[in-house]
Parts: sequence; C-alpha cells; structure tokens
Amino acid sequence: MALALWLLIAIIALIVIIFVGYYNRFVVLSNRIDNSLSQIDVQLKRRADLIPNLMESVKGYMKHEKGIMESVNNARKALVGAKDLPSKMKANNILENALGKLFAIAENYPDLKANTNFLQLQNELTTTEDKIAYSRQFYNDSILSYNNKCKMFPGVFFANMYGFKEKEYIKIAEAERKVVKVKF
Repeated sequence: MALALWLLIAIIALIVIIFVGYYNRFVVLSNRIDNSLSQIDVQLKRRADLIPNLMESVKGYMKHEKGIMESVNNARKALVGAKDLPSKMKANNILENALGKLFAIAENYPDLKANTNFLQLQNELTTTEDKIAYSRQFYNDSILSYNNKCKMFPGVFFANMYGFKEKEYIKIAEAERKVVKVKF
C-alpha cells in the first residue's frame, strides 16, 4: 500500500514538473523574442541618433542638395515616431534608401569623402547596419524556436492549453526582394 502511494505521488509530481517545465519553456522563448525585438529597437535608435551628426558634417558640403537632406531627416523622424514593428520596418526601409542616396551623392564631393568626421560617422552607420541585420536574424531565429515549440508535439498541446500562439517573422519588403541589376 505504501509503495503504491509513493508511486502515485511520484507520477503526480512528474506530471506537474512536465506541465511547469513546458510553461516555463514557452515563457523563456517568448521573453527571448521580446529581448531580441528590443535589441532591434536599440540599434534603430542608435542609427537615428547618429544621423543628426552625419547631417551636420554633410551640411556645409552639400548646400544645394537640400532635397536629399530633407528626405533623410523626414525618414529619421518617421523611424523615431514609429510605434509598432511593421511601421518601424517600413520607416527603416525608407531611411536606408535615403541614406543610400546621401552616400551616393557624397561620392561627388571629394572634400567630404576625405572629412574624418564624415568617414567616422559613415563607418559607425555601417557597423550599426550590421548590428541591425544580426538583431533581425536573432529575432527570426528566436521566432523559429518558439514557433517550432508551438507546432511540434507535445508542445502544441501545451501551447494551446496555455494560450501561446505562433508569432510573426520580420518580413522583407517586396521592393527589397528584387534582384539588383548591375550594368556597365
């Protein structure tokens, strides 16, 4: 009788450990996703903070390139003001496009290209772009782990029981998927 009672207690304890373990695993994966999204925000903020300094170093050289300066500034404001992930990604794409145009125009200004402040800021922006790309990759990797746990057995059972739903990946805009054509 005592052995059967201990066996029953052990089985109940094992079941409780499994339920708690799965719940905790979903919480950890969900927190990892939130953290990785926060890292993307940190890098986007860093880039947005670098842009005014870049603009100041460029202003004196590109006085007649006012349109590109305004588009970079407006794109930066849109990024800083974006509230949710889709609007941040859209604003980020617009800012990347505007910065690309700015750097292309900068090629026409030899004195600017030789300016150490400009070069340093350009290097910092490039480094930040790499960090943003890595943060996006980590975010999508975290989503993959979480979604796998939500879809695979027995995780699907626990995900449904605890109300954990699949999450969305960061998606590339259709315009960015086009193959770049290089012509000589």
